[in-house]
Amino acid sequence: MTASIEAVWRLEARRLTAALLRAGADLAQAEDCVQDALLAAMQHWPAEGWPERPGAWLMTAAKHRLLDRMRHAQMAAREQQALGHDADARAAHVAPDPLDLLLQDEADEVGDDALRLMFIACHPKLAREARCALTLRLVAGLTVAEIARATFTKEATVAQRISRAKAQLAGEPFELPPAAERAARLDAVCTVLYLMFNEGYAASHGTEWTRPTLCHEALRLARHLAVLLPAEPDTHALQALMELQASRLPARTDAHGRPVLLMDQDRRRWDRLLLRRGHAALARCRSLTAAGSSGPRSLALQAELAAVHARASRAEDTDWAELLRLYDQLLALQPNPVVALNRAVALSHAIGPAQALPLVEALPLSGYPWWASARADLLWRLDRVAEAREALQEAIAWTANERERELMAARLAQM
Repeated sequence: MTASIEAVWRLEARRLTAALLRAGADLAQAEDCVQDALLAAMQHWPAEGWPERPGAWLMTAAKHRLLDRMRHAQMAAREQQALGHDADARAAHVAPDPLDLLLQDEADEVGDDALRLMFIACHPKLAREARCALTLRLVAGLTVAEIARATFTKEATVAQRISRAKAQLAGEPFELPPAAERAARLDAVCTVLYLMFNEGYAASHGTEWTRPTLCHEALRLARHLAVLLPAEPDTHALQALMELQASRLPARTDAHGRPVLLMDQDRRRWDRLLLRRGHAALARCRSLTAAGSSGPRSLALQAELAAVHARASRAEDTDWAELLRLYDQLLALQPNPVVALNRAVALSHAIGPAQALPLVEALPLSGYPWWASARADLLWRLDRVAEAREALQEAIAWTANERERELMAARLAQM
């Protein structure tokens, strides 16, 4: 597959799948037809030239494949009916023509297909890990390898989870669940949306440091989710977190596309509109949390962490003590090694690198490039230069992103 066709595919695959689901296909049928459309594009476009509207071309091809499959299935069913039935009796048992369903689909502009897909893929009958893998595949368009890196899981395990999840969801209707069921699926939906955003914010592989299109799509869905479930603090927390982090995207790369880390960014380039939206969403989250019976949840604390950075007009103005306090709360709610790593980094700035280093070295994050990079930074600040260089070389070996590798190589050259 060429890079150009892959780019179109990433943008259109979710929309195609959703359209076929609404037209009456089950998940397996929809994915098969969409894959058929991709194969057709790979055969026709290089030889015949690109269509004026690639997305429409793919949609037409996918719907034709579905139409063929559905009509074939109906013909097989009709052949089993008794030939002596009169026309009225036959009409009562024959399903609507698939073409009618597809034409109805063209006129349906209600709802958000991506959000529908998310709530279906986050069905409670699926295990939590399966929901995450399937949704990242269907909605974010991530590859199995990208999902494996994002979730610290083996590729074979991810592929198995996706395959089993599809089988379990066969026959599920393509529609938003009732309000009571939406709340039950909200945690999974928020988790997957944030993983989708993070893959765009810091691409796990490839030649680019960020994938802004993926970030903005995740943010669009988070805004839609906050409108759909306005009484849920988590929806506003998720929106706040994404708005505040997305505000930094213009400053995350320089004019040549090279990465710029948070503490080195020109904060004048941060998007002020997104910052205002983020703070407003966080205020709504705080208000809803205060009206409830429990304290802030994980997403709210992550949004508060982003807000601390947003309030610092210069890197040296960062309130590391407040960040450490928030990370203490987050780690109590979400005790995982990545949160512990971020807490240790905050500790190194609030108290000192000597106190943070043993905490970092104790974490089970071998193979995670930013663990090795953080360890290298702490060793460098403690004047243990040879060990710092060795740790940074590990980080370079572990990363699959070319821009990230260049950034770390430049740091290594300066040591």
